[in-house]
Amino acid sequence: MDRAMREKEYLKQRYAAILSSVGMILLPAGAVMLMPLLVLIPHPQEAGHAWAFGVPAACLFAIGIILWQAFRFPPDITLTVQEGGIIVLLGWIVVILFSAWPFTAVLGLPFSRALFESVSGWTTTGLSVVDVSSAGKMILIWRSIIQLAGGAGLAIIMMSAIVGPVGVGISSAEGRSDQLVPHVRQSARLVLIIYGCYALAGTIAYRMAGMSLFDAVNHSFSAVSTGGFSTHAESIGYWNSIAIEAVTLPLMLLGNLSFVTAWLLWRGRLRMVARNGEARLLVVLIPLSAAAMFLLTSSALYPQFGKAIRVAVFETVTAVTTTGFSTVGYGNWNAFGLFLLIILMLIGGGTCSTAGGIKQFRVYLLWKMLWWEIKRYLMPRTAVLERPIWEGNRRVFLDDARIRQVMVFVFLYLGTYVFGVMILCACGYNLVDSLFEFASAIGTVGLSVGVTSPAMPDAALFSATIAMFLGRLEFVVVIVSLLKVGGDGRRMLAWTPK
Repeated sequence: MDRAMREKEYLKQRYAAILSSVGMILLPAGAVMLMPLLVLIPHPQEAGHAWAFGVPAACLFAIGIILWQAFRFPPDITLTVQEGGIIVLLGWIVVILFSAWPFTAVLGLPFSRALFESVSGWTTTGLSVVDVSSAGKMILIWRSIIQLAGGAGLAIIMMSAIVGPVGVGISSAEGRSDQLVPHVRQSARLVLIIYGCYALAGTIAYRMAGMSLFDAVNHSFSAVSTGGFSTHAESIGYWNSIAIEAVTLPLMLLGNLSFVTAWLLWRGRLRMVARNGEARLLVVLIPLSAAAMFLLTSSALYPQFGKAIRVAVFETVTAVTTTGFSTVGYGNWNAFGLFLLIILMLIGGGTCSTAGGIKQFRVYLLWKMLWWEIKRYLMPRTAVLERPIWEGNRRVFLDDARIRQVMVFVFLYLGTYVFGVMILCACGYNLVDSLFEFASAIGTVGLSVGVTSPAMPDAALFSATIAMFLGRLEFVVVIVSLLKVGGDGRRMLAWTPK
């Protein structure tokens, strides 16, 4: 009995630390909700909507302060990766729920649709049920802000508010185990600096290419975060501009890079970048995919040679980086073009980046495993085959445990994808549209063939919402966190005195 009570007290202490950390995350999240109010300076006519952001921001501040102060814990407590996963899961859920408030209060969207838009923003997906042609500037900038914040990583951004080794568990749980520098807080600040500079450079470049300042800010935020929300229904295709597409392409590629690779590029360590497996995969994947799309799809649809090339390159990059910007519609595309986009969306972007999908490193690793297995059959039985691979700035040797983790993740990802496609088919959508739309949702891409709309059935809406959430936080984190909370909860209840 004494042992059970001690373990119960131990769990109370651990969950107090978890709730206090969630509170610290909610405080800066409340500050993020106030950022759209800056739009009132050039557009004071939207002052009537200020309460829709001020009230949920105040609620986040209040909840954050209560949790932070009521459950304060000693600074020497180190949370595990599993406990960091619970912090990430709780933090994202609370922030997403309050972030849906403005969409309901200002646009009158049902809460289910507002929640979909909020999840799409924070997960940097870009699928939208908002009519951007009638939405005000505060709502449009809010969509872009949550994509920038979600892309850089909600937990990474908030980590500067969390002291000590707690941050390591949080970043690992969010799929960001590689730190730029040994100190977690300094690493988080470097991420903010890098992506802040990208966003500023993108805004200036868009302005020079012909966008208005408001459009430039929105599209820079969405491009760097590989989010894809646009201020126009036609997305980047609204401008039909080579200059604007030329600005968007490098921004999408930069957002696709892992934080470590971006840091190496920032420091001019080009040799290390070139060694990276993801970079090597992109160097092969993008030209081959763009060439195939040009020859077999876009050249037949767009008679002008230049237009066909632009479409092939842009749509390839936007799909593989999971950004979701588009320059054309897909209603007249042939099956090959749609299938190629589906494959690219499933592959996804860089590990530990703003992008989603299976992730390029996992695909590169599986390719290397195939090659190693072929070599093993050609070697003597007693030969020892090393399996080195460059990951970020480190040369690592893969063991069976790491390969097993990748295989389990790919199985879960593809299994969930198939199940989601079946749900969309059951809702009445044809197979091609279902394959495309759910690949876009689970890969947090944002490209659409028209399935996503305010009128879509609730089953399709909620399945896409869950897919976006799982695709951003990754399956294992969510599953392990839920199982841990359930198991700890049962132990706590079992030990309650009668």
